Amino acid sequence: MTKGFSPLVICSWLFLCGLTVSAILAPQITPHNPAGERLIDRLLPPAWDEEGEWRYLLGTDHLGRDLLSRIIYGSRVSLVVGFAAVLVGGILGTTLGVTAGFTGGRTDEVIMALADMQLAFPTILLSIAIIAVLGPSFTNLVVVIGVSGWVTYARVARGQVLSLREKEFVEAVRAQGGSQCHVMWHHILPSILSPLIVVATLDLARTIILESTLSFLGLGLQPPTPSWGGMLSDGREYLLTAWWIATFPGLALMLTALSFNRLGDWTRDLTDPRLRRMEPR
Repeated sequence: MTKGFSPLVICSWLFLCGLTVSAILAPQITPHNPAGERLIDRLLPPAWDEEGEWRYLLGTDHLGRDLLSRIIYGSRVSLVVGFAAVLVGGILGTTLGVTAGFTGGRTDEVIMALADMQLAFPTILLSIAIIAVLGPSFTNLVVVIGVSGWVTYARVARGQVLSLREKEFVEAVRAQGGSQCHVMWHHILPSILSPLIVVATLDLARTIILESTLSFLGLGLQPPTPSWGGMLSDGREYLLTAWWIATFPGLALMLTALSFNRLGDWTRDLTDPRLRRMEPR
């Protein structure tokens, strides 16, 4: 058995599969309305506590809303925003990176200068500034988080293209009359997908954490839509009296980010031939 099939990888797969299924089936499996307020049941502890009730397995928040139902619905926000933002950043960064690496010259200089300019600004501050101007909404959130991560894809794609554009198979396609666009998108792009997939897997953790950060600051999806970052923000005032309000959403966020990071490492180990050669036989 290789290191790619370690117990951590299996646990990460199982956790993310369970999270995805629960997010898809949220209306069918959640025991309560995530936005339903019931002040008479506010601040109930988890069910296993002496004062808890089994109809609220993870307890309730300061408005009497079921915490388990809100966490399940919050996973929908994190996963949808995360995948959509990675798609936006991946397409934009890959397009610019492949163009810069294959074309070279002034085009390469301009694109890399734009990348350096963006790296000069802290991602979180840039995201806060743009969201504050455009206003919090699902579309703005996806675009801002996606655009904030294009540089990584562009640099990886550019580096891979620079190493491939003078290869024999590229010269052969050119000799047969293939245009630059045909060579870039039909021959070079398929050859560099593996490292880009690794980057995308690792970037999912970043996008989910960034979405939660913006929601924590009140710049993500607005109430009554439940989000993990918003739940952490609600629970910070009750850390000493109702620790469960912030603890369980925080655990969900931490486990999700760790699982995506572990799967990213596993994908890298699986697709990098240099790492495969280093494995003991």
